[in-house]
Amino acid sequence: MNTANHNIIVNSQFNPMAQAYLTSAVHANGADLDQMAGLVGGRPEAIALDMGCGGGHVAFRLAPLLKKVVAYDLSAAMLAVVAEEARRRGLANIVPQQGAVESLPYPPASFDVVVSRYSAHHWQTISAGLGQMRRAVKPGGLAIFMDVISPGIPLLDTWLQGLELLRDPSHVRNASLAEWCGLLGTAGFAVSSVTKFRLRLAFAPWVERMKTPESHIAAIRSLQQRAGSDVTDYFAIEDDGSFTVDTVLIAAAANS
Repeated sequence: MNTANHNIIVNSQFNPMAQAYLTSAVHANGADLDQMAGLVGGRPEAIALDMGCGGGHVAFRLAPLLKKVVAYDLSAAMLAVVAEEARRRGLANIVPQQGAVESLPYPPASFDVVVSRYSAHHWQTISAGLGQMRRAVKPGGLAIFMDVISPGIPLLDTWLQGLELLRDPSHVRNASLAEWCGLLGTAGFAVSSVTKFRLRLAFAPWVERMKTPESHIAAIRSLQQRAGSDVTDYFAIEDDGSFTVDTVLIAAAANS
């Protein structure tokens, strides 16, 4: 039996894959990144937090717009890749910081902007991470959250979570939009806008990026091949296993 706790599992998944997340087209690009940059705009005196920075793509987009960006992540290997890439790009205002989302080492109201992208579905307790983000951002500060979301329909939700967990044991949950809005309200954020996207996940890079074991790949493909039309149509499951998910960008303000 594996006695490792969740944070150890997250590190074991992502430390070896740090370079893959830097070069991943899914993570490096996207209309959500463009919209995020537009929402933040030029704020030469502002300091931002990139919560669960992964390969650093949020930090890279924000750094030219702001005074400083703290790239915060559990994985030391991810942070090393982000630091090296920031040096390569000449982005001296990106500051890597290692830690868990449940315990940010910053005093209240340290940041003007807080952002998280494709990270929250790995958090053991999303409410704790959001609470830390609310504590760390100034009242009235801008918060932006981007992630894959559950369709919110039990059948489709079960299929999405099942495929995600088989691919990656550090997966916790893709929340639905309704769940996101409820969690943000409880944490002390007022949602100002919601933009939905559809994201196609090419199967081979999706499993390669996480070094999914062959037995789990076979299980995913078996499930896909046995899925009913409700599932195959919604997720646009293709012959090679590629499929399409819902993502969202939620912009919010920290309540005073």
